[in-house]
Amino acid sequence: MNFMHLHILGICGTFMGGLAALAREAGHRVTGCDASVYPPMSDQLRALGIELIEGYGAEQLALAPDVFVIGNVVTRGNPLMEALLDAGAAYTSGPQWLAEHVLRGRHVLAVAGTHGKTSTTAMLAWVLEQAGLQPGFLVGGVPLNFGVSARLGRAGAGAPFVIEADEYDTALFDKRSKFVHYRPRTAVLNNLEHDHADIFPDLAAIETQFHHLVRTVPSSGRLVVNARDEALKRVLARGCWSEVQRFGTRREEPGGLCARGEPQAFDVLRGSLKLGRVEWPLLGEHNQMNALAAIGAAEHVGVAPEAACAALGSFQNVRRRLELRGSVAMAGGAVKVYDDFAHHPTAMRTTVDGLRRKVGHAERILAVFEPRSNTMKLGAMKAQLPWALEEADLSFCLQGDYGWSAAEALAPLGGSAVVEPSVETLVAAIVRAARPGDHLLCMSNGGFGGIHDKLLAALAAR
Repeated sequence: MNFMHLHILGICGTFMGGLAALAREAGHRVTGCDASVYPPMSDQLRALGIELIEGYGAEQLALAPDVFVIGNVVTRGNPLMEALLDAGAAYTSGPQWLAEHVLRGRHVLAVAGTHGKTSTTAMLAWVLEQAGLQPGFLVGGVPLNFGVSARLGRAGAGAPFVIEADEYDTALFDKRSKFVHYRPRTAVLNNLEHDHADIFPDLAAIETQFHHLVRTVPSSGRLVVNARDEALKRVLARGCWSEVQRFGTRREEPGGLCARGEPQAFDVLRGSLKLGRVEWPLLGEHNQMNALAAIGAAEHVGVAPEAACAALGSFQNVRRRLELRGSVAMAGGAVKVYDDFAHHPTAMRTTVDGLRRKVGHAERILAVFEPRSNTMKLGAMKAQLPWALEEADLSFCLQGDYGWSAAEALAPLGGSAVVEPSVETLVAAIVRAARPGDHLLCMSNGGFGGIHDKLLAALAAR
């Protein structure tokens, strides 16, 4: 292998940070920069010997790497981007570098979908690990079973590599979805809704990108497809050249994978034939569906469904998936604070529903969220927020500078919804409302201003 020096722009993002870790593990020299270099990603990268630079100063051109790897947060007008364009320096995108230097020759298992990508990718990697296949992986989170978001795994032709396959665009100079670079032999299509309203005008535009992914799967490959999803049915109707394994089917449908039982303990069936049983601590029907997808994908690389079910019994989920951050003891019952990555209305509703199934209706759920994703900031999903939160007893929202009124959007919830202009006032309102035995569910795809620790401290002080 020819070792190279990569300088990564936007290195603290989940995907680019994972790519940096893979490049470093492969023996390359890696440096990088970002607008804001902060933990935990900065700590992880420095521990790998990766030099980080704050900001995008043009002077970084003097590092003279073999290639600049450009994250999709970088836009024209970025000083370093302008300098490297003027200099005619070599540059590429993260997905393209990954495809050329890590994925080529391997059996790529790609997990795509609006929801559940990270969890399903982590489940699939763990199933393959337990089967002794030593997979490589790149996950948009930290699977607790592995403790890292990316690793190379076993090398060699046909060695498995599991990757979270994002439909977001690749880079400022490549507006294709990231996942078209990965050339999977096994592709999971988990579900499909309108998201990323900043780059996709409607659901049909995303369906087109998903069909581009379908076109890259060879005839000897496998598509593992959610049978309940109408948008995915439209995607496959445009053309399909690979074997299809459907999951979430009705029990009488031959060939499809389905579940019988509750999400925490269920049999896995193909048609009416029982293949195995999953017993685990995960909540929600969405995780049951994710499990079926992982089982169907793992089978394509030789892992029997019965073995996959057994492996899922020791799956520990991913950080920030209904992760209990702490609890404060009170007379009458502890108040628990959770962290969850949910940010799309469907994911928020699913998360609240999963927690509700666990705690029942005798205990209250206080949903706390910030509309932080680009789609939410644009207000494209604001009308769905009351539906997303209706299972919660109270809802608390951070009003950011995003041009629409959260109070108006949440008006259908009446007095059960509270909107505050800052994390500090939001914490104060939540602590005033909290009662012994409550569950405080914080949902955001960012750090949410450290609200989890602030809530725990304020509750303890009360």
